[in-house]
Amino acid sequence: MAASGDIPNNNGQSFSQSPFASLSSDGLPAGAAAPSMGADRVPNRTKKSRGRVDILRVKAGRGGKTVTVVKNFVGIGLPEKEQLAKTMQRACGTGGTVKNGQIEIQGDKREEVARILREANFSPVFAGG
Repeated sequence: MAASGDIPNNNGQSFSQSPFASLSSDGLPAGAAAPSMGADRVPNRTKKSRGRVDILRVKAGRGGKTVTVVKNFVGIGLPEKEQLAKTMQRACGTGGTVKNGQIEIQGDKREEVARILREANFSPVFAGG
């Protein structure tokens, strides 16, 4: 009798084994190995870097207050900088602005800002002091 889930054939036998188990690979050319993927992995997709950006901690000319400045963006416009600034402000819980093509976030928030920039495929570099 067939086990539950097995499909009986005309002889009363079940297809519980793989129909490909008896096939031989002798004489076939060697193929490329399939990439191993776990249940939670996505095939390797290289993220294209959007370029280097500098993250600075600045106090000069700000009344002694510390400000995190992100500069040297290449190839992105003002709307995207404003969107990045809003994301950084929410993540850091502080205020900020976009001035002269640079994003300014209140306080020393370099680590949080770097994480957000990495998620947006930039290559953040800590510059200055």
